[in-house]
Amino acid sequence: MSQGEFAEKARQAALSAVERLDAVGGVLQDELTFREKAAIFSHEYLMCCAYILSVTPSRYTYTKKLYSKLIGTSSLLEDLLDFHGAKNNRSWYYYRELCAAVRHLAKAAYALKHIVNRLPFYELGDLTDFEREGAVTHEFLVNSLRKLAPAILDEARRLKLPIPKETYRVEDFPRISTPDLLESDIDDQETGQKTRSIVRLATEFISVSKAFDDFGLEGPLKVEDIRRLVPEAVNEVEIRRFEMVVHNLQSTFDSYVIHGGFRDGNRRLKSLRGYFSVVLHLLELTGGLLHFYERHLHPVGMKSVYKKVRNQLSGQVDPEALLDRTVNHGLLWACRFLEQGRDLAQELLDENLERGSVTVGVPETMGFHTRPSLLVAKVVQHYGGQVELVVGDSRFDAGSVLDIQWAGGKIKKENISQVVFTGDSRALVDLQVLASVNYGEDSMGRGIELPKELDYLR
Repeated sequence: MSQGEFAEKARQAALSAVERLDAVGGVLQDELTFREKAAIFSHEYLMCCAYILSVTPSRYTYTKKLYSKLIGTSSLLEDLLDFHGAKNNRSWYYYRELCAAVRHLAKAAYALKHIVNRLPFYELGDLTDFEREGAVTHEFLVNSLRKLAPAILDEARRLKLPIPKETYRVEDFPRISTPDLLESDIDDQETGQKTRSIVRLATEFISVSKAFDDFGLEGPLKVEDIRRLVPEAVNEVEIRRFEMVVHNLQSTFDSYVIHGGFRDGNRRLKSLRGYFSVVLHLLELTGGLLHFYERHLHPVGMKSVYKKVRNQLSGQVDPEALLDRTVNHGLLWACRFLEQGRDLAQELLDENLERGSVTVGVPETMGFHTRPSLLVAKVVQHYGGQVELVVGDSRFDAGSVLDIQWAGGKIKKENISQVVFTGDSRALVDLQVLASVNYGEDSMGRGIELPKELDYLR
């Protein structure tokens, strides 16, 4: 048997197996038409829409279980519609876009509910303002879903999809919380790699928090200011990138610092994880809403049918309110929690650092002028730990360009040829490398290529 014949036989066998698995009640799934499958995939989704309209919004009716059902049913239906080309079909495009809207809003609401459920365990101080903003955001999401639901049911009728006669009950979507908590009877021990992992986690937390300073969010913004940020400076791609970084930090914490939950154990470590967690879920919310805005509501050049559908969606999900909640709740509070957690991260970093000291020469000819001072400060800032430049009896902050230049004046005045750096041993290793190449300068004060170990300074 040739290789081609063997491959064809294997393909036929695989198809036969799939057909056997797909057989339901004696009818092959592949014999169903697109419209028949659309009806099947729409059934529970439409039941959710009917439920949304039948109940008064409250903490007992709009629950994580409801949002989970909305996410699951809308995701499957959207996959079916996309597979069959609904994005390029005038008749089905609006139904597809309504489905996408439900999916993204339900994901945001789920993340918000998760935060609310976990807040008592995060130990993040006074959260009154944050909880108030969260309630406003949840109300916006609920109202948007309630506006979408009748449009979805009307569109299903237009497409001649069967509307379920039954609907869900409140009892079908219970809340997660109960009056009971399971006994904590597993020792919540810190792992053996704790110290090294805490140093890494705290360093990266500080780095992420400083990166968020670039957004320049010091308080709520007006919608016209938000429109200047979104999507040029604030967009889904950027937020998703940070979301992945924070997710990895939380995973590292759970794997290598403390395996247990929030209730017991080292309170400061638990509090640091609380900052990871609340920021992660706020970024999930922010990234999802940005995706929905950029993909479905943001006015860009489109064909008339797309513009028409965008305008219809804008009537159900207010773009300005969406931007307000995305930036003034999701992103703003992610920035605030990162800033609040920075001091705790710095404390934990300083407590767990390996410390040392190195003696190195001063920059030849020109001393600690701007370039070498800046490179030293960047090394220290890269690692986030404390490092001091010791000159005689005086100590200077090696993470501050101004302090290093003050030290440079003393060095020049007293004709000192060697200095001591003391503090974070990680930074000291790189400072030795930097000193070995005369702090990145030749004898004339011109910049030279830095060693590979210092690539992050370029």
